[in-house]
Amino acid sequence: MAILKINPTRMELIKLKKKLVTAKRGHKLLKEKRDGLMKEFMAIIREVKTLRESVEDKLALGFKAFLFAGADMNKEEIEEAFAVPSKKIRLEADTKNVMSVNVPRFTYKEEGDFLSYSLATTSGELDTSLKIFSDTLKDLVNLAEKEHSAKLMAAEIEKTRRRVNALEYVFIPDMAETFKYITSKLNEQERSTIITTMIIKNEMEAQEEAV
Repeated sequence: MAILKINPTRMELIKLKKKLVTAKRGHKLLKEKRDGLMKEFMAIIREVKTLRESVEDKLALGFKAFLFAGADMNKEEIEEAFAVPSKKIRLEADTKNVMSVNVPRFTYKEEGDFLSYSLATTSGELDTSLKIFSDTLKDLVNLAEKEHSAKLMAAEIEKTRRRVNALEYVFIPDMAETFKYITSKLNEQERSTIITTMIIKNEMEAQEEAV
């Protein structure tokens, strides 16, 4: 704790008291914000964990099916199947406010069928793999949104934590210590004034009695 460089006057004491009240109120609000952010952050992390496990499982199945398709079809047949894409994907990016943090919001839209070839000319495993990959795209977009939101929330939590700590361990203790110091100084000045006044009064009374 450190004494702030403030003149020990009653006016400065009143100003400091107001600042101390404001700092304590701000500290309380920031702690509430930090706790709210942590709650939101943990909820997102749980969603990310569930989504990531689901996406990894689906991709593993998709790649497995694709490998089986490669065993049944030659390279030219696979390339021909992908020659004409029939599915269009549109991704719209926006933001939403969560606890004063602007996090991303992606809107996933798709048009057309994922199959752009004749089922009679391809392996069933290729159809299965493409269906899995197609269905997983939306989950991947959702996962990217959640993971980026988690990073932004984590940064805001750290920033809020530093502000809470600065108020709790530096600014508020320093102001409180300075408040006590100025109060002590003013009391000391007041006692000194009273003593001086009494001495002067006694001297005047002594002079009157001598006359």
